Amino acid sequence: MIDKLKEANIDLAKLTRLYPAVLIDSDGEIAEMSLEWADLYGEKVTILKYILVFDFTPLNEEIKNRKVLEYNSKDALIIAINNVAPLL
Repeated sequence: MIDKLKEANIDLAKLTRLYPAVLIDSDGEIAEMSLEWADLYGEKVTILKYILVFDFTPLNEEIKNRKVLEYNSKDALIIAINNVAPLL
């Protein structure tokens, strides 16, 4: 495993989860939603950003240790995923 994602200065050595998602606005509430749910229900919410979440939280820990990269489009998110995948 490569130690760092250089363009975002993210240390991948202790990564526990990596996942794409969207930030949505649903009647004034801001939340994360999976890409799959956004594809199904995206017309019922406002998509604010596409995100790639690097989660370093050990299992069974409540305090989240995450870094989030934000993108303005799904295409940009997919490009980022394709750039990160070979590093894992």
